[in-house]
Amino acid sequence: MSTGVIFPGQGSQYVGMGKDFYDSYQAAKAIFEKADSALGFSLSDIIFNGPEETLTLTYNAQPALLTTSIAIFEIIKDKIYNITGYAGHSLGEYTAVVAAGGMAFEDAVKAVHNRGKFMQEAVPVGAGGMLAVIGAKRDSILQMCEDISKETQSILEPANFNSSAQTVLAGNMQAIEMALEKYRGYGIKRAIKLPVSAPFHCSLMKPAAENMQNYLKDVNVNDLNTPVYSNVDAKKEKNSETVRENFVKQIASPVLWEDLISNMIEDGTKSFIEVGAGSVLTGLMKKIDRKINCINISGIGDLGKLEDLNV
Repeated sequence: MSTGVIFPGQGSQYVGMGKDFYDSYQAAKAIFEKADSALGFSLSDIIFNGPEETLTLTYNAQPALLTTSIAIFEIIKDKIYNITGYAGHSLGEYTAVVAAGGMAFEDAVKAVHNRGKFMQEAVPVGAGGMLAVIGAKRDSILQMCEDISKETQSILEPANFNSSAQTVLAGNMQAIEMALEKYRGYGIKRAIKLPVSAPFHCSLMKPAAENMQNYLKDVNVNDLNTPVYSNVDAKKEKNSETVRENFVKQIASPVLWEDLISNMIEDGTKSFIEVGAGSVLTGLMKKIDRKINCINISGIGDLGKLEDLNV
């Protein structure tokens, strides 16, 4: 059975993630130790002991999630048969590229640590935000973004097309606040302001994209063994230079998650495994295609699910 492996992005982190794998498997412990060594500080201490507000900082959360996912993947990769594609939500695309043989883990963990710094520095804290809108057609959401951007002379743009039921918007805070007042007029059922420190995946992130482009020039990226489906255009990719370009583009572009998963299914993927903290992507899968089987491996107690999936 053809299997897709998917990796979570920022927001899935929690204190203590991956600790049971660290304690039980030398191969998993080695990944956490490599991260600490590459970064020059104890990321694993922040992951296992917190405090939560330190782990949640963008430049800690991103390498923490990548490290946890790769540590778990090291333990289960030989138990997954016929992996036909990888994908990761936002920063999870770096995890996917590591899993597909395109980047050394140490290079990736340093890259996403810097990515987090660049993204946080792009917009002053409090000047931008993000908003999840539930139960609306894509056309209505785009119309609202256009109208509010004009009215406030600022930016409101789609940041994540997660499923037909959920889209995330990003922009200047005045535009976010107006959207919270006006969303019902566009047939949107609910709007929820997200607890994030910056407006990710919109044009306000262009300075971060430029910094990332400069940073990645000196980072080795190889052609992939197995394709990774890109956040930017939802297409599968193996070419190293395109992978590098997509890393840059994705910072200021919306995450086309629903389209990406639909393309994986269309290409014959029959089941999915979410590897890493939590089960956010597994939840989204149910909204994208209920018929597709998806499991999450977040803790040691989840390992039995691999047998149930018949991978």
